[in-house]
Amino acid sequence: MTTTILRIPAAKTQSGYSRSTIYLRIAQGLWTKPVSLGPRAVGWPSNEIEALNAARISGKTDTQIRELVETLHTKRKELMAAWGL
Repeated sequence: MTTTILRIPAAKTQSGYSRSTIYLRIAQGLWTKPVSLGPRAVGWPSNEIEALNAARISGKTDTQIRELVETLHTKRKELMAAWGL
């Protein structure tokens, strides 16, 4: 499985959210934290955005989406540990 890292313009297009709404949702625990791509660049794994979109489309509650965000963060940490990072 290939995962693409989407920068903010692509994340906005994929989600339909504005930049400020994405960062508000991060603060609310309703969106995953960005991945650092360098000193001044961040992005989000495309599979995480797809999972969040699917949750929204299926009518998940904010509580369920927060649980999904935690699951996605846990999977990200496990992947990094498997790579020895």
